[in-house]
Amino acid sequence: MKARFEGHYPILYSGEMGRAAHEMILDCRAFEEKGIKVTDIAKRLMDYGFHAPTVSFPVAGTLMVEPTESEDLAELDRFCDALISIRKEIEASTKDDVNNILRNAPHTLAMVTANEWVFPYTREQAAYALDYIAENKFWPTVRRIDEAYGDRNLVCSCAPIEAYM
Repeated sequence: MKARFEGHYPILYSGEMGRAAHEMILDCRAFEEKGIKVTDIAKRLMDYGFHAPTVSFPVAGTLMVEPTESEDLAELDRFCDALISIRKEIEASTKDDVNNILRNAPHTLAMVTANEWVFPYTREQAAYALDYIAENKFWPTVRRIDEAYGDRNLVCSCAPIEAYM
């Protein structure tokens, strides 16, 4: 995976032999020059069918990629394809481009199937950026939230504790 990402994302903390262990830290800080934050990349991964990885830990502005032994090679290849495709989307964006595919991610089913489409890219680009996605699409159920607000104002939607007794 590290070899696939090279040339697309700087990788922090390689070993003496140029390898990474079970995790890699992809440095996304330079993309801020184009107005793209690491959160935008994480949210866009949801459109590709992947849960957003750890962001900004242990280094601010980075993605921590931790592939597990439970994923097969085809799934790892799809993950690499997704991040490489996202890198191409970053390159196609400009700093002044506030209405772009990355900053609007994730794209929900309700958005993509709405009668009105107000974005400068197609529904297909939003929902099916790579061919494999159409075969087994996972739809994010909500758009973005204000993460800092959510962290400070947690609302539990669980049943009352008595329901578990």
